[in-house]
This record gives sequence, structure tokens and C-alpha cells, in this order.
Amino acid sequence: MSEIYKSIMQGLNEALDDASGKKKLPHKAVSIIPVKIYSADEIKAIRKSTGMTQKLFAEYFGVSAKTVEAWEKGTNHPSGPSSRILSMMESNHALTKEYPFVKMS
Repeated sequence: MSEIYKSIMQGLNEALDDASGKKKLPHKAVSIIPVKIYSADEIKAIRKSTGMTQKLFAEYFGVSAKTVEAWEKGTNHPSGPSSRILSMMESNHALTKEYPFVKMS
């Protein structure tokens, strides 16, 4: 038998033992922090902290400048991935320098 097969069978047997109560394996609970809903003022403040125009900010997120304008007016709100990036930018102001999708000149 191959080592891979042995490893898979060992894992399956351990899982069966855990499920039947013969042997308890350590378990870790994982939870995801909910996506924050940003206000227009918060979005504008985050953008300004980066020193980007609305156009550059939009390019960084891969959205149109009109979308960023709507976010900052409060007529639309960023969706999940954009909200996640905003939260990363909010907690790490150097994010745009660490991940320079837009080159500043």
C-alpha cells in the first residue's frame, strides 16, 4: 500500500472513532466576522486617507468611478468583497502601499 493510502485510511479511521465517541479529536470553532456596512462619510474618509481620487479608488477596487461616487453619496453601498477591502484599508492604512494595484506617481 502507498503512504498516501495509509494516511487517508488513518484519517478516516480517526474520524470514525471521533464520530462514534471512541476517541475525541480536538475541534476548533471558526467564525467569520460579518461584513461591515460603511456609511458614505466612512468611505470618503478611507479614500481620502489613501490620498486617492475617486477615479483611482475605483480602479483599485475594480469598479467604476460612478460606483465610488454613489458610495460616497450614500445612494449605493459596497458589496461583500468591496466591504472586506474597505475594512482592511480601515485597519491598515498602508494596505495600498503593500498591495499597489494602482501606481502612484
